Amino acid sequence: MGNRILERSSIAEGISRFIIEAPKIARKRKAGNFVIVRANEFAERIPLTIVDSDIERGSITLIVQGVGKSTRLLNSLNPGYELADVIGPLGHPTPIDSFGTVVCIGGGVGTAEVLPIARAAREAGNEVISIIGARTRNLLILEDEMREASDEFYVVTDDGSYERKGLVLDPLEELISAGRDIDVVYAIGPMPMMRAVAELTEPYNLKTLVSLNPVMIDGTGMCGGCRVVVDGKIRFACVDGPEFDAHLVDFNTLMLRNRAYVEEEKVALERYSTEQTVLFEGLV
Repeated sequence: MGNRILERSSIAEGISRFIIEAPKIARKRKAGNFVIVRANEFAERIPLTIVDSDIERGSITLIVQGVGKSTRLLNSLNPGYELADVIGPLGHPTPIDSFGTVVCIGGGVGTAEVLPIARAAREAGNEVISIIGARTRNLLILEDEMREASDEFYVVTDDGSYERKGLVLDPLEELISAGRDIDVVYAIGPMPMMRAVAELTEPYNLKTLVSLNPVMIDGTGMCGGCRVVVDGKIRFACVDGPEFDAHLVDFNTLMLRNRAYVEEEKVALERYSTEQTVLFEGLV
């Protein structure tokens, strides 16, 4: 026995928080580590950042956005269900030190990945400035948790439906323009967002780290699906990362690779949606 779902709750539109039984992982995980999850023996492997852990309870917290077939399948599962696989902790922990002042930026569900970093950075004695954002208020997650982990906090939404209208880039640009002393920036979110942050901070030689979790597949480096070009060399996001120096990442190549299976993913989702509709109609 193991890998049981202990709790599942909806925290935003299409986004669920899972508390999963995984005592060994809970004891060892650090900020930046991830796990590979399979809902059942036929399901796809999904890389998910470990958002939190409870050593006494022997559990880890994962947050899943239902985008494709596999993530929607996972979000349909209820407490008591035993997952086929929960493997980890994987990846290198986030480099955390007493830097001084760090900025933690989370875009969309990337906020789930940046939360443990913000907490670890603050525990290490840093001043933490956090910026989180989403397309709309309905997709904003972990606001209270990020606020609690931060000394200074900003919220933006693309459409202005909550707090400030704009992009996560805007408060960062203002902080830099105001001459704030920033030592490190951690930026996690959609590829275009991470690239934009890298382009903003590079002229200032401001150390910036990004997480390349989205391109992972099997999590072991064997499949080669998460190949990335960093400083002109081939690296694997799962075993060499998931975090890299943003100024050395070839984002153009990365974004092309990230879209390599868009059509296949679309077909798989359509088939899954049809199967679920047929199943539902059969139960009615």
